[in-house]
Amino acid sequence: MLRNIKSLIAAILLVAGTTSCLDKLPESSIREGEAMQTFDDAEQLLTGIYTGLMSSSLFSGTLTVMPDIQADLAYAVENFTNVYGPAWLWNILSTDQDVEAVYAALYGVISRCNFFLERVDAVKQQETNYENIDMLDAYTGEVYTIRALCYSKLIECFCKAYDPATAENELGVVLRSKYSVPEPMKRASLKASYEFVLNDLKQAEELLDNDNDQYNTIYATAAAAQALHARVALYMQDYQTAVDYATKVIDNDMFQLADANSQYSSDDTYLTYMWNYDSSFEIIWKIGFTTTSYGGALGQVFLNANRDYTYTYPDYVPAQWVLDAYDDTDLRYDAYFYEYTTGYSNGLTWPLLIKYFGNRSFISAANIYMVSMPKLFRLSEQYLIRAEAYCNLPSPNFSAASKDLTTLRQKRYSGGAGAITVSANNWLETISKERVRELYMEGFRLNDLKRWHMGFERTPQSCSLAEGSSLKIEADDPRFVWPIPRHELESPGAEIAPNESNN
Repeated sequence: MLRNIKSLIAAILLVAGTTSCLDKLPESSIREGEAMQTFDDAEQLLTGIYTGLMSSSLFSGTLTVMPDIQADLAYAVENFTNVYGPAWLWNILSTDQDVEAVYAALYGVISRCNFFLERVDAVKQQETNYENIDMLDAYTGEVYTIRALCYSKLIECFCKAYDPATAENELGVVLRSKYSVPEPMKRASLKASYEFVLNDLKQAEELLDNDNDQYNTIYATAAAAQALHARVALYMQDYQTAVDYATKVIDNDMFQLADANSQYSSDDTYLTYMWNYDSSFEIIWKIGFTTTSYGGALGQVFLNANRDYTYTYPDYVPAQWVLDAYDDTDLRYDAYFYEYTTGYSNGLTWPLLIKYFGNRSFISAANIYMVSMPKLFRLSEQYLIRAEAYCNLPSPNFSAASKDLTTLRQKRYSGGAGAITVSANNWLETISKERVRELYMEGFRLNDLKRWHMGFERTPQSCSLAEGSSLKIEADDPRFVWPIPRHELESPGAEIAPNESNN
C-alpha cells in the first residue's frame, strides 16, 4: 500500500454543516472544483475517511460501549460520573448529546465517502500510471465497505429489528449517495436501507480481492466486506446468505482464532495478547491508532484509572450474571476481568473489565492508559454468526452449529475443553450467552436483544446505583430504538419522520 498510518496524524477532519448532519461539507473545508483531482488527493481524502472512524463517538467510544451499558451487561455504581446515565436509565431524549454525536459522526464519514465516490472516476480518467489506477479501484472498494459499515450501524441504532414481512413498511434511515447533488432529507424504508448496504457491499466485493487480505489490518479488505455481509445477512434473517458469507471468512487461511491455551510470550497467551497489544491473527479489521493519533478511551468508564493512577473509580462494573456465565475453565474470564478494590469510600471490590485496560505499548511508551484499538471484525464473531444462522435455516443444522460453537470454545477453554451441543430446545439461550461471553462490551447486546425480541430485568448488586438497578424492560420496548436527534427533525427542509422513542 502507498499509504502510511503516520499520515493519519496530519489528516484534516471534515465537519458536518451547522443545520443538519446530512448537509454536505462546508465550502470552507473542501473547494469542490479543486479537491481530489490527483491520485495523491484521493489518498489524502481516504486517509481522512479512516481518521473519521477514529472518533470517540464511534467505535472507540460511544457507539461501542453505550448500547451494552443500556442493555443488561453492566451496572452503574454509586458516585458514578453520570456518563451514559440516560442510556442506563432508558431515558434517552432526542436532545441526548451522545446520540447526537453518534448520528453526526456516522453521517460525517458517509459524507466524506460520497465526496470520494463522486470524484474517483475523474481521477482515474486522467491517471496514466496503471498501478495507481488499480489502487484507485481498491480504494473505491474500501470506501464502499466503510459507507456500508456506517449505514449498517445507523440502522442498528435508529431502526427496528428487520422482519422480512414488514420491512418495506418500517422506517429506515436517510440515504445519501451524493455529495454535490441535493437529495431529500427523508427516511427510506427499512428494506430499502438494507438494500442500499447490500449494494455497497456488492460494489466492494467486486473491487476488492481476497488475495490482498491481511490479518490485523487497519484497512477495509475483501474479507472485511464479507464479514460485514455475513453480519447484515444475519440481521436481515437471510440465514443461508449469512452461512455462505461467514464460511468465506472462516475458510480464509489468512485468519485463525486466538488460542488461549498457547503462549505468545512468557506474559501473554494469544488471546490475552490480542487485547493487550491489539494484534492477532483473529482480527479481520481494526482501527489503527498510534501514540500521537488515536481516538477515544474504551476503558475509561470501566476503570477511570487516570484520576490518581493509584485506584480505579469505575462508572460501570460487570453484571453479576455475566460473571457467573463463565465456567471455571473459561480462560476468557481472566482475559477480560480482574478483581480490584476501587477508590470509592464504600470500598467496592469487584471484577472490573480489563480487556480495554489499554494497549501496553502505548502505556509503556507514552503513559496512555485505557486506549485500545477497536476491533471492527473478529473471526470469532463469524463462528457465532454461522452457528446462529445454521439454527435458523428452514431445515436447521444443529450439528453444524454445535461444531462451530465447540471450535470457538475449545480455543477459549483450558485444555481445549468447551465442547457443547445445541438443539431445537436450547440453541437461542446457548448462543445468546456465548455471544455475551465472547463479545462482552463490543457493542452487540442491545441489538441482539432487539432482534431476538427479548427484554430483561436488572437486580441490584453490590454498591450499584439505586436508580436503574431494578429496571425491567419488556421485549420490543420502543426505547430499544434510539430517537432521531431533534435538530435533524427540525432542520430546514427536513421531512424526517421520528421514532416512537422521540415521543
